Amino acid sequence: MTGTGDEAFIAAVKPLVDAMGGEMIPPDEAGTDDVVLFWEGVGVVAVRLPQLADSLDHILAALERRKGRPLADLDRKTKQEIVRGLEARGAFAVRHGVETVASALGVSRFTVYNYLNREKGA
Repeated sequence: MTGTGDEAFIAAVKPLVDAMGGEMIPPDEAGTDDVVLFWEGVGVVAVRLPQLADSLDHILAALERRKGRPLADLDRKTKQEIVRGLEARGAFAVRHGVETVASALGVSRFTVYNYLNREKGA
């Protein structure tokens, strides 16, 4: 990461990178899958994106922190809302996404599919 003038830019993008579960690295250490962010024509920081499966785990952990308790302890309505939100974010396109979400919510895969189907039928 570069000079002091870039610190404000880095501070501005850090919450987004953290929310994605990414890692900020110096631009000269960026690999082919990393995203270099430019500010005023200069590569300031590179972002190493997480693997999709790791992103889902990160999203679930963030939801748990936001709710202030384990997701398995939430009521059915809240779990259904979480499943709807995760579907909108593409969580179930990830291999074993349904199983991962079911485990986090303390429900069966069948229940997660019911939540998904209930929403489509409504």
